[in-house]
Amino acid sequence: MMPTLAESRKWMAQGTALFFDALATLSDDDYAGPSLLPDWARGNVVAHIAANADAIGNLITWASTGVETPMYASADDRAQGIAKGTSLSPADLRAWLTSSNDQLVQAMGRLTDEQWLHEVKTVQGRFVPATETPWMRARETFVHSVDLGTGLSFADFPAGFLDALIEEICAKRGMAALPSQVAGAPAADVAAWLAGRPHGLVDAPELGPWL
Repeated sequence: MMPTLAESRKWMAQGTALFFDALATLSDDDYAGPSLLPDWARGNVVAHIAANADAIGNLITWASTGVETPMYASADDRAQGIAKGTSLSPADLRAWLTSSNDQLVQAMGRLTDEQWLHEVKTVQGRFVPATETPWMRARETFVHSVDLGTGLSFADFPAGFLDALIEEICAKRGMAALPSQVAGAPAADVAAWLAGRPHGLVDAPELGPWL
């Protein structure tokens, strides 16, 4: 079951704070260092989160105006945003991240109850009510805060968020039930394993990347 709008907006705020807190521990030189994602520097992760705020902001514009506004202008647009992580300075990346996130929060705050129910299209081509967009943002900020490689783990996430994340990834991976090696394990390890991130499970089957 999808989390409520209130839950999603709360988790979005918590995930954003966690990401910014992790980022604050990095020096400018650290941006060029490797993240936990293959072939991504930490700067690429920052750029992705900044570009994702812009992309979800496009969906909020769609919900508020009724004018179709895709998340990304083209198939290459998402990749180009990530690539800015190695072409922009750390200061410029932080400025972009801050402004894009602030604009998204403010745009969401202006939506009426009716506009929250307007349908928009995700990058995967699904039509969903705008009420799903804070959950989309929460997923990105929480999971990618770990990818910055500052020592955070899925154990730093709220329990309710972990439960919702496990339910969603299981559904997207077509898992009717968790395998025996995973069932009953701590939720943080289960969610990390499902998301293709480092975990403490033993003998869990290998999964491909997610998000």
